[in-house]
Amino acid sequence: MYSNEHKDFLRKIKLRKYSVTLVQILVLIIFLVIWELLSKYEIINTFLFSSPSKVFKTIIDLFNSNDLINHIGVTLYETIVSFFVASILGILIASILWWNKFIYEVVDPYLTILNSLPKVALGPLIIIWVGATTKSIIIMALLISTFISIINIYNGFISVDNNYLLLMKSMNARKIQIFYKLIIPSNIGNIINAFKINISMSLIGVIMGELLVSKSGLGYLIMYGSQVFNINLTITSAFILGILSYLMYFLINKLYMFIEKKQN
Repeated sequence: MYSNEHKDFLRKIKLRKYSVTLVQILVLIIFLVIWELLSKYEIINTFLFSSPSKVFKTIIDLFNSNDLINHIGVTLYETIVSFFVASILGILIASILWWNKFIYEVVDPYLTILNSLPKVALGPLIIIWVGATTKSIIIMALLISTFISIINIYNGFISVDNNYLLLMKSMNARKIQIFYKLIIPSNIGNIINAFKINISMSLIGVIMGELLVSKSGLGYLIMYGSQVFNINLTITSAFILGILSYLMYFLINKLYMFIEKKQN
């Protein structure tokens, strides 16, 4: 049984959560209302800035023409594949680097160089090597997300409290035991945070790839809308991207809360 003080503490935390969510929703509503009013009274040029009502109408038109689900599905597929591959590679390579200090010292400068390279500049090369297909879009996303994932996860691995490491070593724990019983459990939060960054980086990479080669997907809609000066289509696609990004972030956050609850 919880004490009254503990119940009050939990109630305050829950109330704060609800308050934050409510304010977030209000900020969005106020923004949309102001945007709609500015466009309605022609304070802003709707040809350049569109309006919420026009965005909503564009979504309905895309849905009625069966294009909405198709384009969202293509972008989601490419993003999810990129996210899972980058996350697996990130954990695997970070683990190897933690395991073998010599390998880390050898590849460290290359990781920094590859992470800092402007990936868009490599787009034409990727298209030449792989072709203008879904593969080139996924490779573009992997180039953007994988290296930063490796660096973030590895930095978490080496940041584990040295006192715990010394304690396990004093108990003659093998390296594999230290890794599975200390390094990984201590880095669940860090790995989930890497996933959060990963999903956004994967989405950015996919959109960049779609802008270059795709004939479907939200990135394609953004490019097509800008080419034919259909600002409603471009802003609608960006708006849908924002929703998808939030939903994927939300799911990863829920995963973290579930794991944390299981651990406690």
